[in-house]
Amino acid sequence: MSSARARSQRAAQPEPGEETTARADAAHTTCGGAGMPSTARVLFAVVAANGVLVRGMGAATADRLSTGMYQVVFDQDVTAAGCVGTVGLSGSSGLGPSGQIAVAGRTGIPNAVFVTTFDSAGASADRPFHLAVLA
Repeated sequence: MSSARARSQRAAQPEPGEETTARADAAHTTCGGAGMPSTARVLFAVVAANGVLVRGMGAATADRLSTGMYQVVFDQDVTAAGCVGTVGLSGSSGLGPSGQIAVAGRTGIPNAVFVTTFDSAGASADRPFHLAVLA
């Protein structure tokens, strides 16, 4: 089935009722202090399996430390940031190899993220990846 046909068969979103709209308005006005500050930045890095930083925003360097272990250094402290990673090719097309990824703050380096990648069986393996940091 083509994607256009699939989209045309989806039901439209239902119109929100007054109670739903009021609840959303109340949540919007009460959450002003929650979330990211106005000075927040979205940082990202695209890293090849060999540890080369292919492109990024706010990313200074990337290094392969060992099989499936990487460190990505950014231009600011990321200790209070949220990090998300995914295995994916460093180019602009094609499908990445299957695998898994885990991300965490880098011990001892406040402006770096530690990334580990694995094959689909869970063994350490070099994989290209995309990393997003909300700082």
